[in-house]
Amino acid sequence: MASKRILEQKQAVVKEITDKLDNAKTFLLLNYQGLTVSEFAELRRSLREVNSDVKIYKNTLMNIALKDKNIELSDYMEGPNAYLFADSIIEPIKVVSKFAKDHPALEVRVGYIDSEFADSKVISEYATIPSMEGLLTMFAGGLIEHVRNLSIGLNLYAEKLEKGGEN
Repeated sequence: MASKRILEQKQAVVKEITDKLDNAKTFLLLNYQGLTVSEFAELRRSLREVNSDVKIYKNTLMNIALKDKNIELSDYMEGPNAYLFADSIIEPIKVVSKFAKDHPALEVRVGYIDSEFADSKVISEYATIPSMEGLLTMFAGGLIEHVRNLSIGLNLYAEKLEKGGEN
């Protein structure tokens, strides 16, 4: 039987996981088997830049924490897994997807995005969404086109009036 100290340590880890799940908008389960230590450190650095954290927990402790949150992922939790916790949605998914393209050993299995289950197909769709700055640029470009067309129309109308044309 496990000692009281070991049980308390495990309970502390489960509490840490549940706290991270409570605060995360994005939670992903990653298979990192085959990555070198330096590659995994590079992934951590990249994710830290977008306020995300990737951790490795024992699957049994993770299952306990997930059951507390009524999340069932035991079918996907075979072998060594890393878990991504992020307070935003798009940026960490883009970072992980780009890293997985460059390092085929990393596999994005499943996750929860904004409290909704997401399989690898849904996660890859999120990865194709442009960044917020890109979306704003596209929106502004669309607005500018309408303003440009309006100014051309008004200019043509003003020229027509100058030439003595009728309304």
